[in-house]
Amino acid sequence: MSGDATPIPELIGRKRDGGELSGDELRGLLDRYLADLMDDAQMAALLMAGVIRGFTRDEAIVLTEAFIASGERVDLAGLRGPTVDKHSTGGVGDTTTFVVAPLLAAAGCQVAKLSGRGLGHTGGTIDKLEAIPGVRTDLTIDEVRAQVERVGLAVASATADLVPADKRLYALRDVTATVPSPALIAASVMSKKIAGGASTIMLDVKAGDGAFSPRVEDAVALAELCVGIGTAHGRRTAALVTDMSQPLGDAVGNALEVAAAIEVLQGAGSMRLRDVSLALAAGTLELLGRGGDEALEEVTALLDGGAALERFGDLVVAQGGDRRVIEAPRDVLPVAPVIRDWAPASGIVHAIACRRIGEIAGMLGAGRQRAADVIDPAVGLEIHVRVGDVVAADGRCAGRPAVRIHAADEASADHAAEALAQAVVTGSAAADIVPLVHRRIGFDDLP
Repeated sequence: MSGDATPIPELIGRKRDGGELSGDELRGLLDRYLADLMDDAQMAALLMAGVIRGFTRDEAIVLTEAFIASGERVDLAGLRGPTVDKHSTGGVGDTTTFVVAPLLAAAGCQVAKLSGRGLGHTGGTIDKLEAIPGVRTDLTIDEVRAQVERVGLAVASATADLVPADKRLYALRDVTATVPSPALIAASVMSKKIAGGASTIMLDVKAGDGAFSPRVEDAVALAELCVGIGTAHGRRTAALVTDMSQPLGDAVGNALEVAAAIEVLQGAGSMRLRDVSLALAAGTLELLGRGGDEALEEVTALLDGGAALERFGDLVVAQGGDRRVIEAPRDVLPVAPVIRDWAPASGIVHAIACRRIGEIAGMLGAGRQRAADVIDPAVGLEIHVRVGDVVAADGRCAGRPAVRIHAADEASADHAAEALAQAVVTGSAAADIVPLVHRRIGFDDLP
């Protein structure tokens, strides 16, 4: 345990007043928290003070190092190919992991991804993967390594032995409104990535209404912080800053998002999800020394040729799931008992309140309001409209329902429909279209 024994209320008060905590002080607080010598109320107060007043870059680095030091590391040395990891800072309808990870495995990389559960208004990769019947994600570190060696990829929850300080804080942040802190996000992300053992790390940092960083400039600052931390720890690290002003994929909700990702792997589905996934996969290969155009051509061929879909099937089987999900996902995945179509007023879609869409899915049961909540994997929303699309008088967009609600009961569907009326805005004028990729960070110094 760290030697710093400054009274906890004194340290909380200093951060509340805008002061900076030393490395020893921060490490001491985390040590005491993990040893149950600091209770949740005190840690929540410290986190809230940091969110409001801000943690410094040095504090972010110390937090990252303390998270890593609190547990074990995955040793991926000796695997037959380059070891890579990918992380998104969270969004709405974001299932890029289920496209990017198998794409990179098909390209000869070894993908060891340690992911989390739902946090705030965003979905969690582990919750989504567990929507596939039989899939287990509580792999030990030895199991992660063995599976990556065998099939090229593994997606697992961080074990109790891996960055336990972050794992414990992760749940507390979710229920105390202390998620939107660049330093906490960077420390959480990069501690798992570095402890996960991969030599190459690709980050997808979101910007927009549905992201933790609504402003592009804030997302760029977060991306630069994360890339700097990764590089300082000897990892090849880069980031894309991508749009989250509207849902990325066509679904929001755990089983629905798995189905949406599989549809992209099958060569159909959301073009936004496809394009971001290809950009992330190609960017990862760039970090490994392949030219940008060459890398994009390679991953596009692997996606269109079905190799990535087969690798996703290998992942599902290796972790106990039903491989038939890659052929007919909606026949295998759980289905909500109430399915209802909804549409805004006819016209051109001007705005989609992305964060609100995530919250509505949470209201339906797809997310958590408290750490102990049990999610319903079947419920959520299918969103088939994007900004600039035209909703016809019959409520359809390009022949599909604008929105399809998947609910546990009629009352929940009613509430979702009422909330959607304030979340999707249409009009008669042309809409402003936001770029899908705002910035590329960490690529300028590549050889």
